[in-house]
Amino acid sequence: MAVKLENVGIAVDDLEAAIAFFTDLGLTVVGRDTVSGEWTDIAVGLDGNHANIAMLETPDGNGRIELFEYMHPPAIPSTPTLPNEIGMHRVAFSVDDIDEALDAAAKHGCHPLRGVADYKGIYRLSYVRGPSGIIVMLAEELTKS
Repeated sequence: MAVKLENVGIAVDDLEAAIAFFTDLGLTVVGRDTVSGEWTDIAVGLDGNHANIAMLETPDGNGRIELFEYMHPPAIPSTPTLPNEIGMHRVAFSVDDIDEALDAAAKHGCHPLRGVADYKGIYRLSYVRGPSGIIVMLAEELTKS
């Protein structure tokens, strides 16, 4: 059986703010829609499901995230996850210039959780708390081949 990662889905409380954050990091919106109806109730497992969605893609075309803002049932606020909690808690992006990416994140009030780390001279990386509490890892490869 062949398997290919389609996208990572992230529920947000402000779709426009999340789109602005991720497009400033370099992703492109490749689609937007409002979804509801029986097919979404079945696929998602929520009765009366109604959401505004946006699909964003990385510049290389290999990575996608789907952002969704629930209209019904109402979104349930939660405490942002910590890096050591069990379960999915971050999305990671390779960037050409981590300082530029951090500047773009800062325009949205999003700053490193602690700073920028050097991993064995191979990567500079940082965790940033993004919109809706999403943890976003930014990594700049230092030993580009």
